[in-house]
Amino acid sequence: MRLGHAVASASSSAAAVLVLFGFRAAAFAPPVLPTNKLVATSSKSNKYIHKRHPTPTTTISNIDNVATTATTSSSLLRSTPIDINEYAPRNMPLLEEWATNNGIQKLDCLELYTEDGMDFQYITTADIPAGTTIMYVPADVCLSSSNIAMRLSSMSNTISQAVDQLTRIGGQNSISDFYLFVFLLVEYEAGENSAYRPYLDALPRLYFNSVSMTEFCYECLPPLVFSLSRLERVKFDNFKQVLAKVDLISDYVKRNEDVLKWAFNSVYTRAYADKEGQGSDVTITPLADMFNHGTETEIEMYFDEGGNAMAYTTVDVRANSPLRISYGCPTNPSFLFARYGFLDETSPATFCKIMDIPKTPENVDMGMDFSKMLFYHDTGDISPEVMDVVLYAKVLAGLKSSPETDGYKQAFYQAHMSGDENTKAMIHDQFRYETLSEIKKHVDKFLELLDSLEQKSYGKNLDEHPRLPLILRHNEFVKQTFLRVQANLSAAGV
Repeated sequence: MRLGHAVASASSSAAAVLVLFGFRAAAFAPPVLPTNKLVATSSKSNKYIHKRHPTPTTTISNIDNVATTATTSSSLLRSTPIDINEYAPRNMPLLEEWATNNGIQKLDCLELYTEDGMDFQYITTADIPAGTTIMYVPADVCLSSSNIAMRLSSMSNTISQAVDQLTRIGGQNSISDFYLFVFLLVEYEAGENSAYRPYLDALPRLYFNSVSMTEFCYECLPPLVFSLSRLERVKFDNFKQVLAKVDLISDYVKRNEDVLKWAFNSVYTRAYADKEGQGSDVTITPLADMFNHGTETEIEMYFDEGGNAMAYTTVDVRANSPLRISYGCPTNPSFLFARYGFLDETSPATFCKIMDIPKTPENVDMGMDFSKMLFYHDTGDISPEVMDVVLYAKVLAGLKSSPETDGYKQAFYQAHMSGDENTKAMIHDQFRYETLSEIKKHVDKFLELLDSLEQKSYGKNLDEHPRLPLILRHNEFVKQTFLRVQANLSAAGV
């Protein structure tokens, strides 16, 4: 699907890839959603949507099987579990029959393609107009964390004990994901008896994200992606810690790091979350979770009041084009890399990596945000927010007090807040050289860091550190952006 690979461009032709399969649902006449029901995807984080919650009494019929399989998980696995070896093939052919039997419907022209047998994406073989529902996943197939939580909690009070502990150690924002994590482990232990086995057997095994990295890989990460990756790793470590309390999972699985990583990565790379990612519910939507990420997107997700999921087109889509959704802000490739394990080389810009400015309310007002303080990849241009924040928080804040300099910082802030662009421009012009010099100093230092990280990787065994090449590609992508910025600053006489 998406892991460890750059996103295919919209011009990719069907001839360039291998057709895996396309569902045939001739009886499905896809409705066009009313315009007032279309729900916009937030650009602030990964796969966040405005979601209408299913009613609390909604249950997922296909997880009734959990109650009959989980009780035996403390003994030997009673049927063959799926093979989660990183290079095990994804068992895709059975997915078609499973999806059809469970009421998942899609347009005939949607087909899954792969270039390598590991990474799959949806492409349309026919033109699709904007506003067309292209896939429908019924609520009883969707894995809603609120419904999963009720079912697991009814089976064992150790679930609530684990959640209480997760809250105490700072993982309160990950509780919904934890329910799905436990569910996948229960289904893994159910083996062939799992109602979701064909779906789980089609999921990726090979990941390139932060949870899959070696300790040495972390040493080769620049500061921002390092901190983002550590946050992901802490979530995983927290899940492992509190899982010890859950009696629905066998000790064998609790000790199996590979299985735990597979379940964790499956949740965090596939689940849709409420707006801003802080809501009480996250949902995995089988099949609808196989749309790749794109800087330019063609589809978005919508959930109705009953919890049914629908994917619909937001633009006219030409035949032989990929169908892509946003996993997060396209100008924050470091987050996409840490969470999902791929490098989006179509990203138009990247965060400027200035991380030594405190996040005060005033600095935030000036534009201090990962999605705003940007260096543009193709041109080396610097966003206005970088200029504003560096001038305000570094140059003006560092002026020595004197009758000539006192008041500039406050005047600039007031002009910014009131929209007085003339005053802002005047202060920018007066301190332009100092502002660009601060940026140049940062750029030079960061480029030196990237060179040292590259040198650190020399001679390392890629069999031991298979994620290292992608890390170096990420670093090179950032390096090329910074080199263009550096060249522009030098040309400006800085």
